[in-house]
Amino acid sequence: MNIDDCYQLGYIIKPHGLKGELQLLLDVDSPEDYQNLESVFVRQGQQLVPFFIEYINVRSEKAIVAFDEIQDFEQAKTLKGAELYLPLSALPEPSGDQFYLHEIDSFQVISQSGQSVGCIKNVIESGPQLILVVENVGGIEILLPYTESLLIKLDREAKEMHINIADGLIDVYTNPENED
Repeated sequence: MNIDDCYQLGYIIKPHGLKGELQLLLDVDSPEDYQNLESVFVRQGQQLVPFFIEYINVRSEKAIVAFDEIQDFEQAKTLKGAELYLPLSALPEPSGDQFYLHEIDSFQVISQSGQSVGCIKNVIESGPQLILVVENVGGIEILLPYTESLLIKLDREAKEMHINIADGLIDVYTNPENED
């Protein structure tokens, strides 16, 4: 499995008890959706290794898991800090204008006036809002704050994200007269 075809589910915090159980942190919106997992990929170096789940008990964002392959504390402690992954195909389908950050990569950002601002190159998670890193046709990087309330329309087929952009914000990046 290629890491580019996966999303990070969380990571292994530490061993739990002496029988090889592990405590996990599930860094996802709805951890309870993962109560019936049968397997996960554990990152070991640059490889994703499948581990099959004997049982998992999810409590809030943490879980206790027993992997078939891990039988004791010594084996469990070798996995401390390891990242956990699942295939992108395991993600529930978003509804309406909801989206996953990985799927808007390379979308065109369209302003409320219908003007193309540029192409999304990256998304920075910054507290309660996201920052869209957009590159315009001239190669200028524009940072646009994003919250759900700014979204006008998400068009997956056209790969477009229509959003409300504060007046003058794009000029800060594109107007050379603003430089001191």
